[in-house]
Amino acid sequence: MTVEASVTIPGETTSRVALTTSAVELLDTLWLIHGPLMFHQSGGCCDGSSPMCYPAGEFITAEADVLLGVLDITAGAEGREGAATAGNDDDGPRLIEFWMSREQFEYWRHTHLTIDVVPGRGSGFSVEAPEGKRFLIRSRLMG
Repeated sequence: MTVEASVTIPGETTSRVALTTSAVELLDTLWLIHGPLMFHQSGGCCDGSSPMCYPAGEFITAEADVLLGVLDITAGAEGREGAATAGNDDDGPRLIEFWMSREQFEYWRHTHLTIDVVPGRGSGFSVEAPEGKRFLIRSRLMG
């Protein structure tokens, strides 16, 4: 099962980004810790590149970035015990923007990206680093 992102690029009708079930589960946990989240993908020319996950707004996007989609993980939190935590209002939708640098998008414009999770340490300041897991991009050509 995957969660497909909404279409955000004008003129397009197909989602460019999806989450695996494992990614949704990890994002649900990270949301409880950090609140709203976002992804940014820069650099990396091949399958297996790691997107960075930040608290929403912590990474400033600009004209040099493209919003590839908005992922809704709200369903992953429904019925979860302990979903509301101190300082984290959990009543609203859980929407996660996925951004990519415009330069990187030029290389990957013909691909659909699926965000998955594998064992290992997340890179840099990505919020999954302490969890012993890391996000990973799996790509396929768009048809």
